[in-house]
Amino acid sequence: MLILNKKEPIMLFIGDILFLTLSLWLTLTIRHSQIPSYQTFIDHLGPFSFLFLIWVIVFFIAGFYERKALINHRDFFSEIFIAQIINSVIAVIFFYLFPIFGLAPKTIILIYLVISLTLILIWRVYIIAFLGIKRKLDAILIGRGAEMRQLQKEVNSNPWYNLRFVISIDLNETPDLDFQKEIMNPVFEKNISTIVLDLKDEQLQKYIPYFYNLIFSKIKFLNIHRVYEDVFDKIPLSLIRHNWFLENVNSSQKHIYTALKRIMDIVIAFPLFVISLIVYPFIYIAVKLSDKGPMFFYQERIGRNNGIIKLIKFRTMKQIPEGTEGGKGDGNRVTKLGSFMRKWRIDELPQLWNVLRGDISLIGPRPEMVTAVEEYEEKIPHYGIRHLIKPGLSGWAQIYQKESPHHETDVKLTTEKLSYDLFYIKNRSFIIDLKIALKTIKTLISRSGS
Repeated sequence: MLILNKKEPIMLFIGDILFLTLSLWLTLTIRHSQIPSYQTFIDHLGPFSFLFLIWVIVFFIAGFYERKALINHRDFFSEIFIAQIINSVIAVIFFYLFPIFGLAPKTIILIYLVISLTLILIWRVYIIAFLGIKRKLDAILIGRGAEMRQLQKEVNSNPWYNLRFVISIDLNETPDLDFQKEIMNPVFEKNISTIVLDLKDEQLQKYIPYFYNLIFSKIKFLNIHRVYEDVFDKIPLSLIRHNWFLENVNSSQKHIYTALKRIMDIVIAFPLFVISLIVYPFIYIAVKLSDKGPMFFYQERIGRNNGIIKLIKFRTMKQIPEGTEGGKGDGNRVTKLGSFMRKWRIDELPQLWNVLRGDISLIGPRPEMVTAVEEYEEKIPHYGIRHLIKPGLSGWAQIYQKESPHHETDVKLTTEKLSYDLFYIKNRSFIIDLKIALKTIKTLISRSGS
């Protein structure tokens, strides 16, 4: 798309592979104090190719192929360093698990860590910045409300977008649009090349013929919903109306995807569930030593098509009436053991049984409590749409929403969460599910998310 070239993540990937390979060549040169022979390089490149694949997956989990990776934020240096440390540990484990390669990697890996870290930083910080220099195209933004302003600020402040909104028109503040003065004149005076707007907005309907005529002046039109979605990875709730749902959300679509996803849920969840049984005796003993209460906690939540499902978790609260864990009050305090289990997500292991039963999927919008859903459906427009698909252990909102509601109702944060859930419902696919799964690994390791 015009707003952000989809080839740029591919460029990042190819560049990473090239610089990882170059780092290996330089490492061998330094290690042996001479330029390595072709055979020596090939002998090392073979096993290192497997590592490159794993390292790229680490980069993916770290978010180095996302939009933010194109901007040098303040944590980028430390994130690259940590990723390369992890990659080096993986390399050591790899070579000692597979000694058939006949390599002694101790010194090589140490040198490689320093060189690859240096080259990746040069590539990501300086070379990418140089390649990213592009002429910005002047554009007009026509929309409504806070999300339109949010889009304008993000695009204009990010050098990687090839648009610059030189004029923005908030239709909430401009009930009587003067098309000639506010659109036509700036198009030719400011050399406008693109107009981003919602052509289905009722206020703009009478101007459709005028917009049509601008096509002959080589003006490009972009849908504001699509641009917002591409930039923020969520749906702009204040901009969508009922026709958006009719066009983009259909409960009868994606039958093959749904069937294959169920198969994948079983194939992945079953071995994980069996392995997780190892910790059950230890949890049982710890719970009994802690407060002698039951090991499990069952909580009713809303599933697909508004059906009631009972999620199973290791109990993390002091004993309270069934179905009320997570609320406020003195009786709902988290135990010390429960705090530890929540921190490491151990309390959610029994939900693998819910996956096997078909109550939830591994990937999907997180199911909410019954009382919370009743409040949200009353206060948040279109909230019930998220129940068209099966909920999941982890979802798009869990990995991308910076701040989310925890254990109590929050209309504001849940409204934003819905915008991420709608993005997933519209775009769900095996690629999206894989991305969420890999990102969830990072979330678990960093003990963040909701």
